[in-house]
Amino acid sequence: MNNPPPALQLQDISLTLKSLAGPVDILTGVSLSVAQGQTVALTGPSGSGKSSLLMVAAGLEKPTSGSITVAGTDITRMSEDGLARFRLGRVGVVFQSFHLIPTMTALENVAVPLELMGEPDAFARAERELRAVGLILRADHYPGQLSGGEQQRVALARALAPGPLILFADEPTGNLDGATGAGITDLLFALNAERGATLFLVTHEEGLARRCNRMLRMADGKIVNGDAHASTGSA
Repeated sequence: MNNPPPALQLQDISLTLKSLAGPVDILTGVSLSVAQGQTVALTGPSGSGKSSLLMVAAGLEKPTSGSITVAGTDITRMSEDGLARFRLGRVGVVFQSFHLIPTMTALENVAVPLELMGEPDAFARAERELRAVGLILRADHYPGQLSGGEQQRVALARALAPGPLILFADEPTGNLDGATGAGITDLLFALNAERGATLFLVTHEEGLARRCNRMLRMADGKIVNGDAHASTGSA
């Protein structure tokens, strides 16, 4: 029986951005393999390249060099439109600042990716996702009527609604108080365990990182060390 391909494979990734002072190296020769169903935490100081690595891995930022393979598909040279089509149903992304559409209700926000996929039961599936994150009673509320924790749960429901193979989360508890952040953390790992999706987190939260199967630390655009250990996340 053949082993499944890694959920994520980065090979010698570099990212250099232009600035008035000249080129700036953001990522330098990063290689990484993440198995399907694994939970991975990427840690490190501000400016170390964590969020940039997540953006590149999720196909939201083009690397200067190197290759990216997601669920067995090389996405390195895909166009912006091709990447957007590829992400639908395969890749979910949750940001620290939620990125909800303010003129849409919670239900409508969650239904957006399903409608883009042409799913005929988009709103029924969106209702199920809101129920899974405990927000079905807030389905007709707009983002401005929701607390930060509620908005993050809507963003999580939206990311998970298409059934992605891998979920990227950039500081998912960064804008939340301790108790609310702990609730989001529990929800992330419960949904990971239930659905088997790979979870790739960028976080400053030590407690969140230690719940993952692997902890990777970045400094100066490189992964400088990693730790695989037992945790409450999926194996």
